[in-house]
Amino acid sequence: MTGAVVMGAGPLGRAIATRIVEDGGQVRVLTRDGRVIGPGITPVRVDLVDEAAVIAACDGAETIYQCAAPPYQHWADAFPRLQANALTAAARTGAVLVAAENLYGYGVAGILHEGLPLRATTRKGSLRARLSEDLLAAHAAGTARTVAGRASDFVGPDVTLAALGDRFWPHVLSGRPVSWFGDPDAQHSFTWLPDFATALIRLADDPEAWGRAWHVPALPALTVRELCDRIAKREGLLPPRIRRTPTLMLRAVGLVVPAAGELVEIGYMFDRDFIVDHAAFDARYGPAERTWDEALAEAVAWWRKEMERRSTG
Repeated sequence: MTGAVVMGAGPLGRAIATRIVEDGGQVRVLTRDGRVIGPGITPVRVDLVDEAAVIAACDGAETIYQCAAPPYQHWADAFPRLQANALTAAARTGAVLVAAENLYGYGVAGILHEGLPLRATTRKGSLRARLSEDLLAAHAAGTARTVAGRASDFVGPDVTLAALGDRFWPHVLSGRPVSWFGDPDAQHSFTWLPDFATALIRLADDPEAWGRAWHVPALPALTVRELCDRIAKREGLLPPRIRRTPTLMLRAVGLVVPAAGELVEIGYMFDRDFIVDHAAFDARYGPAERTWDEALAEAVAWWRKEMERRSTG
C-alpha cells in the first residue's frame, strides 16, 4: 500500500483525508472504531496506543499525519503513547511524520512566533512542549523524518468542540447571550480548519520544510466582541450579549465534566491578546488569501444546516 495515513478522524483528520482524495491521492484513516469517513477514504480499525498495530497499519505509507488527540483529561496518559507510536511507525516505514500541534508549549500570550522557547509550566503546556521537542529531536538524530504545523483555536465547518463551536455559533445565530471564557475584548487569532489541513499537506510535500515547526496561517486577529458584531450584522441580528464565564464556575463544572475543568490552566490564552505570527510560512508558500468575510459565509452556512439537522433529528 502507498499514499498517506491519517491518525485520528476528528475535523482536522477528516479534512486532510478529504483533500488528499480530492487531489487524486490514496489515504487510510486510523481510528479505534474503524468508522467510514467518506468516499475514496480507506477506514482502518486500530487502537492507536498499540504500537504493533499502528506500525502494521502504516506499512507502505509515504506520509503519516498525526492528528489524533485524547480528551483533555487523558492527555498525560495517552498523548505520549500516541506520539511515540507515530514516531516508531515513521522510523520503521520511512514515512514522513507530520504532527498537528497547538500553541500551548510556549506558555505565554502576546505575539507568538516560532522563535519563542517552549517554556510552558502548565500540565498540558509542558507536555505539548516535550512532545514537540521529541518530534524534532528524532529528525535531528536521523531516526525519523518529521515536521510540525502549529495552529491556534479552530474555526470552520465541522468544528464543534472548540471555543468557536457548539457553545458559540448556535447562540449567536439565534440571538442568545454568548458565554465566553476570557476577555471578549482581547485580540485572538483563530485558525480556519480547512487552511490547517492544506498547510500540513504542503509541509508534507516539501522536504526543505522538514525538521522544524511552522505556524500555519490564521485569520486576521480580532476580538470575540468584534466577531459577534460581524456575524450579527451579516445575519441582520442584534449583537448578542457576551457573558464572561467565571473561573470558579469552570472549576465547578469540571467536577462533572472533566474537560471543562481542564480549560482553567490555559485561561491566559483568552485573558490577553493571543496573536499568531505566521510570517515564515507566508514567505515560503505565499500569504493566506482567506478573509473573515469568506470564512463567515462558509461557517454560517454550515452551522445553519447543522442547527436545522439537530432540531429535526
